[in-house]
Amino acid sequence: MSKPQKKYLVTGGAGYVGSVVAQHLLEAGHAVTVLDDLSTGFREGVPAGAEFIEGRIQDAAKWLDPSYDGVLHFAAYSQVGESVTDPEKYWVNNVGGSVALLAAMRDAGVRTLVFSSTAATYGEPATTPITESDATAPTNPYGATKLAVDHMITGEAAAHGLAAVSLRYFNVAGAYGSCGERHNPESHLIPLVLQVALGRRESISVYGDDYPTPDGTCVRDYIHVADLAEAHLLALDAATAGEHLICNLGNGNGFSVREVIETVREVTGHPVPETAAPRRAGDPAVLVASAATARERLGWSPSRADLTGIVTDAWTFARREEPTAP
Repeated sequence: MSKPQKKYLVTGGAGYVGSVVAQHLLEAGHAVTVLDDLSTGFREGVPAGAEFIEGRIQDAAKWLDPSYDGVLHFAAYSQVGESVTDPEKYWVNNVGGSVALLAAMRDAGVRTLVFSSTAATYGEPATTPITESDATAPTNPYGATKLAVDHMITGEAAAHGLAAVSLRYFNVAGAYGSCGERHNPESHLIPLVLQVALGRRESISVYGDDYPTPDGTCVRDYIHVADLAEAHLLALDAATAGEHLICNLGNGNGFSVREVIETVREVTGHPVPETAAPRRAGDPAVLVASAATARERLGWSPSRADLTGIVTDAWTFARREEPTAP
């Protein structure tokens, strides 16, 4: 067996995006250690071939040592609604955990970091597509904690020479082999609509149909989780000592809520009843990313931008997870 190219710690690697990135790292020939407390992740999500440590990022210093070439940091609570009702949980974990992780990296001499950030740092943008130079004004504690970590990383890079890249995701979807969305509770549109097709949910709620969009429903930028994973590997190569690079990741094109629902109907062959619901506070009409920086600095471009393909992969995974799927 050939020697692994490099060795990486993946925090939150039992979760949706973290598990897919861990799998891509393994396929690229790297050694991978997954650190996850399984509070929101799943043990079965950890890819075969990765070492698994059940533990908290606050205790990363127990395991992080100079043998690691870098850290990919996904460990965070991410439910927007919960962050509003229980903000202290998010500040303690997302920010406090990241403080401890950065200290552990500094002490161990591990000087490369790729951080899982979010489009929620921008809040309600004034223009679209959103660029990294647009104002950051998060509208919920979840987005605020992610932005706080971004600020921390900027300071760490300037003061201590950390080579860091933050990747701000828009709407991640799809699946990669045995890795897919297992959120509990589920809050993402595509898996929620698939639950209707599976008979686990009676209908899908459409929150507002009078937005200034072609069909009146909100438009969002969906990115395939495998495209996202590839961006993380490119970010490791692009990370430069003393610099904190921030890149948006998205397709640059948006799909409306109704387009997603209709695509699920076509892919699954099942009816998907809709229920009209009032607009949700703080829901912008359109959220679409400009990925120009990622193209220029990382050499990244999405190759799975087709909504039908994204939904098909998510449907395949959902049926695998559902033994009695119709």
